[in-house]
Amino acid sequence: MNHNSESLSAPMAAVTAAPPAQPARPATGKRSLQQRRSRAAWVLVTPALILLAAVAGWPLLRTLFYSFTNAALDTPEEYDFVGLANYLDFADGDKFGVLADPLWWQAVWNTLWFTFASVSLELVFGMLLALLMNQKFRGQGLVRAAILVPWAIPTIVTAKMWGWMFHDQYGVVNDLLTRAGLIAEPLAWIAEPTLSMWAVVIADVWKTVPFMALMLLAALQMIPSDLYEAARVDGATAWQRFRRITLPLIMPAMIVALIFRSMDALRVFDLIYVLTSNSEATISISGYAREQMIAFQEMGTGSAASVLVFMMVAGIAASFLWIGRFNDEGKENKE
Repeated sequence: MNHNSESLSAPMAAVTAAPPAQPARPATGKRSLQQRRSRAAWVLVTPALILLAAVAGWPLLRTLFYSFTNAALDTPEEYDFVGLANYLDFADGDKFGVLADPLWWQAVWNTLWFTFASVSLELVFGMLLALLMNQKFRGQGLVRAAILVPWAIPTIVTAKMWGWMFHDQYGVVNDLLTRAGLIAEPLAWIAEPTLSMWAVVIADVWKTVPFMALMLLAALQMIPSDLYEAARVDGATAWQRFRRITLPLIMPAMIVALIFRSMDALRVFDLIYVLTSNSEATISISGYAREQMIAFQEMGTGSAASVLVFMMVAGIAASFLWIGRFNDEGKENKE
């Protein structure tokens, strides 16, 4: 009897002597890892931010400062503060501020029209080229290398080349259109106001379609082929596969490409300046700022126009980013 009681009391004593269970602590390993990654990212990005502030931040602040003065380009150290006169009407009435100048609004319209037309065409042709290059065929690598040629050519060279091609008497464009029976007589592509902007758009689309195509091609190659095979088994047509699989999956890359191309198009200057000599029918907002600062020596007015150019480009880029974030949040809510 004593032996049994001792054998039963031993496990009970062990249970009684066992320490009480500690409360579960929150897992902080994942949070600390994210903090270390965040600190490492800031350490790596800080030198680039400092360089960017020195290269872009200081000139931007200096431009903003001069936009409130009447400084001239030849004597920038001699100036008086004029407040918002460079943006609005001058007090003496013999000059226009930027926002009161009809030429500025003509430049804004030209820039927005050029941006919309060129970026839209680049997106369409870039998508077609990307879908073509995503297929497997003989000479695929050669085609991908050849498509980079227009993008590699400097913009000045592109403008001069298309200027010769658009020549009303000796240009190859008029010759081809005449031979095809599309026009009865040569067109003055550069001199005619209704055609000059189209000439600029065509030249810009030819040069920058490869950038759009390569951006979209990189996104297309990230899509698993199993998705397309499953869609074919389910009987989906080519258009349904593109609309339901391809387009949603490449949307982030498409938005990034549109942001880059829209910002470049809004800041266009060299192509228009060389191809059409910055005429009133094609003058851009950057061309307007250059004309005020260089041609008229009005550093204050030119600085005000430059600030407005920066605000317009930054605002449109922020709009694209907001649209992209809105789409991402909508996808997360659906999931």
